[in-house]
Amino acid sequence: MTFTKLSIKHPDAHPSPGEAASTAQTDLWAIFRALRDSSSHFGLRPGHMQTLQAMISFLKPGHGDTVFASNSEICRRVGGIDERTLRRHIDRFLELGFMTRHDSPNRKRYRVRSSDGQCISYGLSLSPLLERADDLLAIAQEVENRRRDCIFLRKQILTKLAQLEEFNPESTFPSEVRKALRRKLSIAEYRALLATADTECDLMSTAVDAPRTTILPANDGQTDRHQSRSKKEDKDIERAANTDKPEIRTLTSVCDQATSFTTEKLRTWEDVEGHARNLAPMMGIHPTTFEKAKTAVGAQKASCAIFIMLQLGNRIRDFGAYFHSITLGRRVQQFNPSLLLNRLAGVENVRA
Repeated sequence: MTFTKLSIKHPDAHPSPGEAASTAQTDLWAIFRALRDSSSHFGLRPGHMQTLQAMISFLKPGHGDTVFASNSEICRRVGGIDERTLRRHIDRFLELGFMTRHDSPNRKRYRVRSSDGQCISYGLSLSPLLERADDLLAIAQEVENRRRDCIFLRKQILTKLAQLEEFNPESTFPSEVRKALRRKLSIAEYRALLATADTECDLMSTAVDAPRTTILPANDGQTDRHQSRSKKEDKDIERAANTDKPEIRTLTSVCDQATSFTTEKLRTWEDVEGHARNLAPMMGIHPTTFEKAKTAVGAQKASCAIFIMLQLGNRIRDFGAYFHSITLGRRVQQFNPSLLLNRLAGVENVRA
């Protein structure tokens, strides 16, 4: 049993009916809504809030902020909960300091008045809830702001994932992020996911157009500063001239990086296709993607793409995204193996 000091109200301190109604009814319901919206902050469950709502409903305008209803009446108004559950709910509110208990000698809840207007109230007082009104309203606003920010960040992440899935359906990153979004995340976790998704989008967008860094000498008199060939090399796959397939001898001689991975001479297109199929997983290209590319642009063109990409080397930041773009994506009509091989052969001759 918890004993608290009783307060005896004098007639001069007794509020007028209109003032009591405003404080105990209008403000108390606003405070209740604030506590309901921020209930997770205090570890309160819906059952706790239903009990508090029932208790507030017993307050009458002009009769103060003490609940005189018995436990059985409160249980009935809540919806027939067990009295032990009600006691646990009341104890939780007492622990949080949202109400105080003023017990009478016989544990009944009532109010007594003297002839000069003084009164003593025995029951569950909700005055602490009123005293913490400003704090509860501020916490509720903070919780609402955090909820809205989480929704906003979540929508941004989902937009990024849709873009990544459209650009590279074989990527596993979107599915991993969607699994993480099934949980209830904090703002910091949402922001971390958004930053990661932004990075993935940047990598995808620059996979094809990534510029190659050229180190220039400091001497203005040297002719290296006057070279303008790098921009053309970056746009090789975007150029289209004719659609004739290249000769196998040209492909294997120019793309020596690909042929260095085999000990057998590639004589037929079947040999080239088999070798390209073996190289694809090594470059991060899923076998399913390679088969789809064969169906879309043909086995010879898909195999040439593997050979040429490996020859370009570090000029491509993401082989998987690059291959998807030139065989299944938006650059499929611009990919011309013959023209690319001629350019690569010319570059190799100049370097030699």
